Order: sequence, then C-alpha cells, then structure tokens
Amino acid sequence: MDALKGKTAVVTGASSGIGLAVARQLAEAGAWVGLVARSEAPLARAAADVGGHAMPADVGTASGVHTVATYVTELLGDAPDLVISAAGAFGLARLHEADPADFDRMIAANLRAPFLLIRAFLPAMLARGHGHFIHVGSVAGRVAYPENGAYSASKFGLRGLHQVLLQEVRGTGVRATLVEPAATDTPLWDLINPDARADLPPRASMLRPEDVARAVVYAAAQPAGVQIPSIAVEAAG
Repeated sequence: MDALKGKTAVVTGASSGIGLAVARQLAEAGAWVGLVARSEAPLARAAADVGGHAMPADVGTASGVHTVATYVTELLGDAPDLVISAAGAFGLARLHEADPADFDRMIAANLRAPFLLIRAFLPAMLARGHGHFIHVGSVAGRVAYPENGAYSASKFGLRGLHQVLLQEVRGTGVRATLVEPAATDTPLWDLINPDARADLPPRASMLRPEDVARAVVYAAAQPAGVQIPSIAVEAAG
C-alpha cells in the first residue's frame, strides 16, 4: 500500500460501517483522511480512533457538500486525491407501502450525495489531471429484490451516474470505480434484524465492512495508468 502514502482522501459515511473501515485502512496505508458524517460525536470518536480529520456534514444536501468542499480545499490547498462515497441509507418496504419520505432519504444519501461530490471536486481534478472517485454501490444496483424499491432505485441510479462519469473523464487522468458489495453487516441492518427473517441473509453470513474496504483500497492503490471501473464483492460459500 506504499502507493497511498501521502495521498489525501475524503470518506463519507465514515462514522461507522464501510466508511469507517475504509477510513481506517487508508490511514493505516499512510493517507491523510478526512472523515465525513452527520453525527458529530460518533464521527469525532471515529476520527480520533483512526487518526483522521473529522468533518461533520450532511452530504445529501448541497449546503453540506459545499461546507466539506470549501473546508477541504482551504485546508489542503487543492481537491483531495480520493473521494470515497460510502454514506448510505437503507430500508425495506413494498412499493405500494413505501413512505415517500424514506424514498427521498435513500435517494439523497445514496445518489444525490455522490452527484454533489462529483460537482464539487471534479473541476479541480480535471484541471490538474488526476483524482479518483470511488462509489460504494450495492448488489441491489444490479439485481432486483422484493422490498428494495427505494434502495434499488438509488443504487441503480448510482450505477448509471458512475457509467456516465467514466465516459466523461476518459483520457483526463481522473478515474472512477464502483464497488458493489453483497449484503454487508453494518449498522444499516440494526432496525431490520435480518436474523429474524427467513427471506434475508443472517448477519453472520454477510460480508464484513473490512472486506468491502479492502476492495476500495485495492482500487485506490492502483498505478495512475490503471483504472478499475467496477468491483463486485460477495461472501464466499
């Protein structure tokens, strides 16, 4: 992981789950890491734990992303080398029973946030000729599951956004990677308790956040001339 020493990274959703695991592994590889999440106290603890820099903000809003982008640019004097979108929202409901507010919540966290971060940091990356966006998607962005209407809409949308980004940055030195994990044991499952449902995988059989983080860090550590457009990650067995 020597390739990541001295690199700068912004990781969203970094107070827990996949985002926290990514932040920790990047810091261990020698990168400067800015951790972003809405919850200030858990974020401060996470940043202290991994040796990163806490930046509380809601990246599902334009004002939140503007705050992060302004702060990071002033602190570093440039856009970060890596922008990892790991913030996420999840819920299960049949389409005809889904709450529109939950739909909006998942679209904001899973799709609008990566879009806003691209708008905020891509111009500087294009101007200097390098940078890397890594988006944490989901198997639900490729496969339809019952009760995943809102979640799949956001993750299928993220996949489309990523594909367009790949085309628009081709040949510029800016790279983009979509990491699509299967079910991962993160706090997103806490309110659902999949162990009590026969139609959901038990938490013990899910991927660990560290498993997904390794895929993110692997993509981030590739030489400048190597792009990994997408990585699918699933539990073996």
